[in-house]
Amino acid sequence: MSLLFAFWPRTRVYGLGDAWDRIKEWLAVKLSEGAYQNWISRTASGSLQDGELVVRVPDETTEAWIRQEYTAQIRTAIEELKLPIRRIQYRVETESPLAAFTAAATAHSSGGSVVNGVLPHSGELQFEKTANWLNPRLTFQTYVVGSSNQLAHAAAQAVAKMPSRSYNPLFIYGGVGIGKTHLMHAIGRSLLDNYQGLNVVYTSSERFMNEMITSIKLDRMPVFHRHYRSADVLLIDDIHVIAGKERTQEEFFHTFNELYDHQKQLVISSDSAPNQLPGLVERLRSRFEWGLMVDVQPPDLETKMAILDKKAETEGIALPQDVRIFIATKTKSNVRELEGALTRLIAVSSVTGQPITLAMAQQTLKHLSSGSEKRISVDSILRAVGERFNLQPAQLKMKSNTRQIAYPRQIAMYLVKDLTHASLPEIGRYFGGKHHTTVLHSIQKIEELRQHDDDLNNLIQSVTDGLH
Repeated sequence: MSLLFAFWPRTRVYGLGDAWDRIKEWLAVKLSEGAYQNWISRTASGSLQDGELVVRVPDETTEAWIRQEYTAQIRTAIEELKLPIRRIQYRVETESPLAAFTAAATAHSSGGSVVNGVLPHSGELQFEKTANWLNPRLTFQTYVVGSSNQLAHAAAQAVAKMPSRSYNPLFIYGGVGIGKTHLMHAIGRSLLDNYQGLNVVYTSSERFMNEMITSIKLDRMPVFHRHYRSADVLLIDDIHVIAGKERTQEEFFHTFNELYDHQKQLVISSDSAPNQLPGLVERLRSRFEWGLMVDVQPPDLETKMAILDKKAETEGIALPQDVRIFIATKTKSNVRELEGALTRLIAVSSVTGQPITLAMAQQTLKHLSSGSEKRISVDSILRAVGERFNLQPAQLKMKSNTRQIAYPRQIAMYLVKDLTHASLPEIGRYFGGKHHTTVLHSIQKIEELRQHDDDLNNLIQSVTDGLH
């Protein structure tokens, strides 16, 4: 069955064979980590011919969910990436989990044997191996460590080296798109690589809940219990999803107890600390706090630049310094947004043949700051810069060329130009009647200094974050 986008025109024969991979990269920026890993990451491109893209999906459940939840986003991705796709056909490559559950139940009741989903002699359901769920690119080697995530990274490595002996449970929390799922996958991959025979189970809270519901429906809860409660290590992502869902919390409570009592390792991720999760029952909340809780903070400027360097190296491109600074300062807190911005630049450069330059980046990524510029006033910028240099806003407007006044004033002019819609003459009037050429000189000087002055970059980043 195909998904038709009838209003898209047919264009020239498209030379890029990785159309679906580019759509996946676009979706990775837009969706939550859990949603992307659960429903998009395990899909693959088939072929693109005459405007029809074939996408390989692992099961019918994934196909149905993508059609139901992500059709609009896929349509937008195709439009923004200018891909000549009029129709998408999803091709299921393996039997769906629901079909496997149904076949298993039938085989169990009739005494028959089933190849997919059931071990022929035991009649037990076959859950997909954790290795198939883990993204091979999300490892400790590809994780960029900075001051914002240093503790979480160290704790994750400790658990991967000595499961059940370091921190149990390990509870990792933080905002969307800042690397929690990366750490979860890195732990799982490290354990599988270094501990042969260890039963590592990775799941998301959403999948845990859906499998539980299906098991109840088909009267197969004993199989569900054996799968999760026999784990040596259980990694469960996005636990906040089950907040408010009493039956799922009840089931996970007993799973937690069974594993913890037998000294099995639990690693849990969430968008908030346990005491900030509304709808979470108290007995689960208290258990999550038994071990180590670590938060992953938004990356600072240096970490964002390191992430850009790592991705640029992976993509095999040379990223100009001014473009690197521009992306790092324009993206506020989301690592996925940061990487997505670079992916977008690479895609536009590939399609149009343009080199990646600062002007091209400013045009391509203008959406990054469009939503916030109008909310920032010149007065607020003057106050923020004045506070950093122990100056009053009025002093920044004085006709003084001493460094104690001129340097902060240049920074303030630079920020006004960057964060507001004010023109050069308007900025000059704000700063005591300066000529627009003086304003331009000040802005250019700060741009030049930012090429090699990390302290200045940190100052500007800090002031900008405080203004938003």
